[in-house]
Amino acid sequence: MSQGQYKKKVNKKLRGMLRLFFSRTTIIFVAVFLQVCIMFYTIQWLSDYSTFVNYGFLLLGVLVAIHIMGTNTNSSFKMAWLVPVLLFPIFGSVFYVFMYNQFDTYSMKKRLEKIERKVQREFTQDRGVLEALKNQSGGEYGLAEYLHNVGRFPAYRNCRMKFFPLGEDKYQEMLVQLKQAKHFIFLEYFIVSEGQMWDSILEILKEKAAEGVEVRFMYDGMCSLGLLPYGYYKKIRRYGIQATTFSQLKPALSSYQNNRDHRKILVIDGRVAFTGGVNLADEYINEYERFGHWKDTAIMVEGPAVRSFTLMFLKMWNVANKVKDVPHEEFERYLRYTEGYACNNALTKENIDDIDTEEERAIEMLLEESQIEKAIRVQERMAAHIPAHTGGFVIPYSDDPFTDERIGKQVYIDILNRARHYVHIMTPYLILDDEMAAALTYSAKRGVETVIIMPHIPDKMYAYLLARTYYKDLLENGVKIYEYTPGFVHAKVFVSDDIRGVVGTSNLDFRSLYLHFECCMYIYNNDVVFDMEADYQNTLAKCQQITIEDCEKYPFMKKVAGRLLRFVAPLM
Repeated sequence: MSQGQYKKKVNKKLRGMLRLFFSRTTIIFVAVFLQVCIMFYTIQWLSDYSTFVNYGFLLLGVLVAIHIMGTNTNSSFKMAWLVPVLLFPIFGSVFYVFMYNQFDTYSMKKRLEKIERKVQREFTQDRGVLEALKNQSGGEYGLAEYLHNVGRFPAYRNCRMKFFPLGEDKYQEMLVQLKQAKHFIFLEYFIVSEGQMWDSILEILKEKAAEGVEVRFMYDGMCSLGLLPYGYYKKIRRYGIQATTFSQLKPALSSYQNNRDHRKILVIDGRVAFTGGVNLADEYINEYERFGHWKDTAIMVEGPAVRSFTLMFLKMWNVANKVKDVPHEEFERYLRYTEGYACNNALTKENIDDIDTEEERAIEMLLEESQIEKAIRVQERMAAHIPAHTGGFVIPYSDDPFTDERIGKQVYIDILNRARHYVHIMTPYLILDDEMAAALTYSAKRGVETVIIMPHIPDKMYAYLLARTYYKDLLENGVKIYEYTPGFVHAKVFVSDDIRGVVGTSNLDFRSLYLHFECCMYIYNNDVVFDMEADYQNTLAKCQQITIEDCEKYPFMKKVAGRLLRFVAPLM
């Protein structure tokens, strides 16, 4: 390396360090850390200043411990709070009280409850659908009743579904469907980052807004940590697009910022809806490599089930915008499009011809720009002709952190408990509570093939170290674990017995199952499940199996780090 190249490399590193040092992420972290330090030293000063105050704090610690034990929450969360309260009784107790009593969190919960009551009136269940489901399977009927009773989520039939085994597949279909929008477009995503994927989608959104199509775009406030400029939604509004953020991050210590909108929803005209693991950033379509090859999945549904996704979006939109009252008309003017929609007329010959023409133009443009590899990939997507399947039943559902029901977890456990032959799982994170761990091992002990695919190249080392602490116990109880050798698995998929499956946003970790807003789609007796299982087998062929010997050979210090993280796993 020449001296000039060396200087350029050093300067590049210095610029990167300076950007990190003065970044919004660092400022927020430092601000929160300073607030914790101020709280700690204030408490310490008060306890040293007066014996009476000291005993008061100790009494508070006892009361806090009693309160924690009496709460209606998972035992893992209780232990995660009891450890700091018992080790640091004064600071731990005050910190718990501070985090437990947050006005912003309380205010959000109340808004959510009020809007939820309005939304639930719009969720209507066709009893004929439930009767048909009952005639096919009592177990599926029981799950449908559960989802309807606790969340008012209806079961639907005669919907058309497409499964996308890669983010690239979903992206291509998104472009096609967005261009066909005539009435409205709703987007709700956890991650949005400027680049090829988002820029091309934004261009279509701007065109549609100019045509008079109503476009609403919402992203989680986590993006403000560096993915998007602060207040990016204001820029988007200039294009005639309604835009907002969910829970904008602030440099303040608050539990309000712990509950993220992790959902990925796209609804177009009440006609078609997308969900799954794919966010709007280039790594999700492998245009930008972060952790090797990015394996993700998504699903598209056409037909009456789109109604549920429309309502899910409108609920969160109004919560994010702090709307006090939502009239019935606010829902009706969007739901009416779904009412008259029939799945079998979703794609006409003219539409298909338009799609083919657009893809052929894309290939020609890429060839003109000498981007041969990209052109080949587009041709492969065209040749694949991902099929759409009609039939069976589907139940879109969502989960939020402010209810006592852990809907996402219960659906996963229900699949594990009723499986007869196999349960195949893909998840990027494996941080389990006792109930989920018991369900996985119980499934395996019954002779059900229970297989989990995890990333081999993790995106978060602490999450991977935590996951490794569960490997040995699961393996000893018959659960099989594989890691995706080419890179990172971000897919959230359950598929079982060639007849039922889930695609959505819920990971197998505490954040998804307890702390985040999530959404998924439960599918029964639709041939799209075969596509999900075929993709699972294709992915499995690229994985390496983890054995008990691998667990025993894992570096000692990494084992220790993982075990220490287990103490605070529910709070991470």
